[in-house]
Amino acid sequence: MRPGARRRFDEMRSGAADLFPRWREEHGLEIYVDVPAAEAAGLARRLVEEGCRVAAAFAEDRTEAQGCFPRYYVFEHAEDSRYLLLRAPVAPEEPAFASLAAGIPAVNWAEREIQDWFGLVAEGHPNPRRVALHDNWPDVNPLRKNFPIETVLPPFEGERHIYRPTLGEGVLQIPVGPIHAGIIEPGHFNFSVAGEPILYLQLRMFYVHKGIEKRFEQLPARHGVYLAESISGDSSVSHGAAFCQAIEAAAGIDIPERARGMRTILLELERIYNHAADIGAIANDVGFVVANAHGSRLREAILALNEELTGSRLSRGMICPGGVRWDWGREQEVRIEEVLARWEPDFSSLMEMIESSDSTRDRLERTGTLTRKQARDLGVCGVAGRASGIDCDVRRDHPYAAYGGVEFRVPVYEEGDVLRRVQVRVEEVRQSIGIVRSVAGALERGPYRAPLPPLPPDRCALGAVEGWRGEILHWIRTGADGRLERCKIKDPSLNNWPALVEAVQGNIIADFPVINKSFNLSYSGTDR
Repeated sequence: MRPGARRRFDEMRSGAADLFPRWREEHGLEIYVDVPAAEAAGLARRLVEEGCRVAAAFAEDRTEAQGCFPRYYVFEHAEDSRYLLLRAPVAPEEPAFASLAAGIPAVNWAEREIQDWFGLVAEGHPNPRRVALHDNWPDVNPLRKNFPIETVLPPFEGERHIYRPTLGEGVLQIPVGPIHAGIIEPGHFNFSVAGEPILYLQLRMFYVHKGIEKRFEQLPARHGVYLAESISGDSSVSHGAAFCQAIEAAAGIDIPERARGMRTILLELERIYNHAADIGAIANDVGFVVANAHGSRLREAILALNEELTGSRLSRGMICPGGVRWDWGREQEVRIEEVLARWEPDFSSLMEMIESSDSTRDRLERTGTLTRKQARDLGVCGVAGRASGIDCDVRRDHPYAAYGGVEFRVPVYEEGDVLRRVQVRVEEVRQSIGIVRSVAGALERGPYRAPLPPLPPDRCALGAVEGWRGEILHWIRTGADGRLERCKIKDPSLNNWPALVEAVQGNIIADFPVINKSFNLSYSGTDR
């Protein structure tokens, strides 16, 4: 349903005003609801029962300004163009809060991150072990304001992560990683298998945590886009756009229509080249090497176009607060259509090659199945969610850039297997080509950047983008002197890693590579 047809959160409020004691709408995208700590869990459960999805959970240190650690749960509903942020305080003298993870598994990792970063105890959490800090880290809370970013930690001592032991005759553990035979970043997969079938998988991430959220607090807000682009290299446009949208909302400015269109084109080109590469790589993992070569060739064609349009193969440095850094001439606009005109038939040929291979379909169909209930409970988003019946897409449900004026279809399947994750990518590529052509054809001459005024202090704002993996959120609070007090980053990989654990169960160990590739989650986006 297109946003604007209904404002679902208003209906919820009118039906139960007592549950929303303090309600404030900001920037047309966010609703802040402040509740006492004791009432947060009940209201959160009520929102989930009403069909809301938890998109993120996080905290901030406001002990000096407000005498508390506010914690936030971000809710989304497909029938409302806004996000609802439920905010509840945690007192420094009693640094604990009631965990929601037992009833809302989607907040599992997020609440454990709050524990690690801020030292706030999630009471009643079903698995309160460290997630972002490893077991042998010293007791530090890096996102508290009294923790200097230049702190040099002592050598780590003590036990490393202890995995759940295998039980039963003939059950073995197979460790994979954390260092892999390729260029991917570290991640440890610990399988328990009985013969070839996988009984369960244990994950350990955050091996190369970069402290990016802390680093944002040291930079002028205007320069933060460069840091945002580095969160996950293959999503540099998406993260850069989400950050800029948050800055623009806090500053109270609208970007020019031409900039909206140019951003949309760059975002869709990022989706196209990543999906094409993933389709080829998934085929490669079941032995179809030729298809992978074609997928890599298609990716290269879009990367070369990116370089012509922006000077960077990953389009870094193009998006900036207020719009884009430079304009395109007629030559660049013509090149977009020239490249797509050659690219689209090549992509169709690749898909004909893959779809004509019965052996490939046999390896992909009914492999790595994630049910709709599992996806909903875990808060899975993006390609993986839509392949499992989760009909959400930020472009449609919370329009930004030029998406509000473009018609496109969001592909959704119910089966939730590797084959459907491929099919979602295929259909999204075709829809993206249509979006690029539609927007490029409507680009009109005019300003491409609006001046960014000084940022007022103590403003909160949210930027939301549908990256090619899924929903990306950047939430900021502005500080003094044009700097940021807080920047919370939600990469879709943080939502979706726990789903991989469910999807591999019952499959054979030889199918793990293709299941993992069908999710293709970002280590870097997780280890932000």
